[in-house]
Amino acid sequence: MLPRSFQARIASVLILLMLVVVGALYFAVQAATTVAVRSQAREQLDVGTRVFEQLLDVRGRQLHDAVQVLAADFGFKAAVASGDSATIRSALANHGARINASAVMMLGLDGNLEVSTDERIGGQTAARLSAQVRALQRDGEQIVLLPIGDSIYLLVQATVNAPLPIARVMMGFEVDEAFARELRELTLLELTLVARQEGLPAIWISTLPASTQALLQNDMAIEPAAASDLMLIGEERYLDQRLVLASGDGFEVRALLHKSMTQAQQAFAPLDRNILLIAMVALLAALGGALLLARNISQPVQRLAAVAERVGRGDYQMPLELHRNDELGSLAKAFHTMQQGIAERERQLAHNALHDALTGLPNRTLAQERLGSAIAAGRPTALLYVGVGNLRAVNDSCGPGASDLALQQLSQRLQDSLRPGDSLAQLMTSELLLLLENSDGDSAIVVGDRLQQLLSKPLRIGNQEVVLDCCVGIAAYPADGETADDLLRRASIAMQDAAQLPGRLQMYERGRDAAHQRQIRLIRDLRLAPDNAELLLHYQPKLDIAAGKVRQAEALLRWQHPQLGMISPGEFIPLAERTGSIQNLTAWVIEEALRQLREWNGRGLRVQLSLNISTEDLVDPKLPARVSQLLMRYQVPAEQLIFEITESGVMLNPTLALQVLHGLRDLGISLSVDDFGTGYSSLTQLKRMPVQELKIDQSFILDLDEASEDAVIVRSTIEMSHSLGLKVVAEGVELACSLRMLERWQCDSAQGYLISRPLPAAAFEAWVAQPLPAAALKVS
Repeated sequence: MLPRSFQARIASVLILLMLVVVGALYFAVQAATTVAVRSQAREQLDVGTRVFEQLLDVRGRQLHDAVQVLAADFGFKAAVASGDSATIRSALANHGARINASAVMMLGLDGNLEVSTDERIGGQTAARLSAQVRALQRDGEQIVLLPIGDSIYLLVQATVNAPLPIARVMMGFEVDEAFARELRELTLLELTLVARQEGLPAIWISTLPASTQALLQNDMAIEPAAASDLMLIGEERYLDQRLVLASGDGFEVRALLHKSMTQAQQAFAPLDRNILLIAMVALLAALGGALLLARNISQPVQRLAAVAERVGRGDYQMPLELHRNDELGSLAKAFHTMQQGIAERERQLAHNALHDALTGLPNRTLAQERLGSAIAAGRPTALLYVGVGNLRAVNDSCGPGASDLALQQLSQRLQDSLRPGDSLAQLMTSELLLLLENSDGDSAIVVGDRLQQLLSKPLRIGNQEVVLDCCVGIAAYPADGETADDLLRRASIAMQDAAQLPGRLQMYERGRDAAHQRQIRLIRDLRLAPDNAELLLHYQPKLDIAAGKVRQAEALLRWQHPQLGMISPGEFIPLAERTGSIQNLTAWVIEEALRQLREWNGRGLRVQLSLNISTEDLVDPKLPARVSQLLMRYQVPAEQLIFEITESGVMLNPTLALQVLHGLRDLGISLSVDDFGTGYSSLTQLKRMPVQELKIDQSFILDLDEASEDAVIVRSTIEMSHSLGLKVVAEGVELACSLRMLERWQCDSAQGYLISRPLPAAAFEAWVAQPLPAAALKVS
């Protein structure tokens, strides 16, 4: 349905027309650019195919010429005829080195391997290769591609005649990632080589990113694509050209050339933005024309309607300026007269019914009404909540009724300081409220400071002078709330906070009330969480980098609140430490971890588990005894536990903390220094601690780079720790390149999202039973 207002109808029609025109233009351009991009990509794939075939041909001719030279070499033939193995091996190596061949071998006429420069190629492999090459040569192919083990080779074979055939020599290049990158540099295309062998895993060589390559492998394993197809890999579209390079009995070698359509279409992104910009400008111009056309008719009526609506909500301050000599002008004058009359009667009623009897000031109800009117009108308003803290002391020192006299004088002082438009209210016996309309928080602070100086002056009660202890809390609309109740409550919170400050003046801090209420609830519920089965442990695997296996995990505490949902440990752990509940949580974590270890041990899953120990636990001399009892109860070897501590926790009471640590170590529990490098690390203190492991904080690992300062720190820490006989764990590993650097630096273990996120117990057990992720295995 079209809008009912005349102004909106004009705007809607013009905008609809512009949308149709711009939309048609945009989609036409999109269709044309899509066709152009795909045509160019197809041409580029065709050119890339020819370049790829020529590159293979050039490499093959190099091999063919080299192997012919080797087979015709007189010295080599003499060495073959005489069986001089050393000369044969030297000749093979020298001729292969001239063209950087990956493998050179000599075979007997029966196909048996005599000499090979590649140790990975054994006798059976060589015999199979020779037979396959001869079969392909009989079919007219002199240069062949064959998979060998986990690599792909470009091979050429020749016969050594002296003058009768006495041997065969075979020479080949390994088609590896360097070859693929060379083709990408020549053609700007991505290349993937796939070799399949009967009974062996497929060989993949690709210039695609690792994540994209993994998605491609999965897609091809599920449903192989057509010979030439537009396919979606992850979130990116590719146009592919597929070639069968070699095939035979039990093997096949394919090449896939990829062109990213997503990247190709990015070149047209400026055109799309320009079209959208033109559309927006056109729409804005159409809207402006429509509004200008209908303005002279609709604007006066809208003003009158707005004033009537505000009056209906109790706001009588909105000015009505409509200088017209027609019927609308007369109606506007009548509205203005009605507005003034209603406002006057409202003031009289409010004064009679909504004022405090002692001071004559408006009470809480009227204050809320005025504040609500200001909010409804959208006028910036500041609240100064004044609390008097020593009225009882005034009565005790000056006699009964002294506090009433003090409040009357105080209210008179405040009234004398009011600006035009401001208002003062008596909320409770010892609490007053100033409403500063058309004021923000900054100007309210200035007024509050001046007011605090005024309130600090003594009052005369009879023959005595007394000074009232007044605190001022400030809240502002709309910055600190959008309802009267919220603003009053937050101003009151600010006043209570001001009572703790020397200056007795405080601006409301955002979220102070909600955060306060949430903290109170969490502190209350946290004591009952262990008994209500709301706590649980998640387990994050640790990768043994050298072995490529997971033998350890870290137990991480989680709290599933029945109403608030999952509570972050960063929120409830500090509350537990502050309220003394942390030791109960630690006790629950240790017992639950031992129970889980016993369950896993019973199913044959042996895992060493790391637990975090708080500062309060480190200074508890009874901790080793309690842990010992739990180990005996659950029949779990102490060697399966690692307690993670922080140096800062030890430094609070080094003597007692070291005593507790030695007690834990005597039980057989391993100790690890957590978050190493982020605190006040001391080598002297580290030598005194009976620890076996350091955990490098994730802040040094997340963005690890060869040229960064973090790399120097991490590498030095690993070398230092190993010199001290300590193992090193790097936490926060999220990138495969970081894991490769850690392996190169001989870091012992790695932990992070690259390997796995923290998992519930059942999910962790299932995860351990599966093969490790490819990113975690490819570290060398």
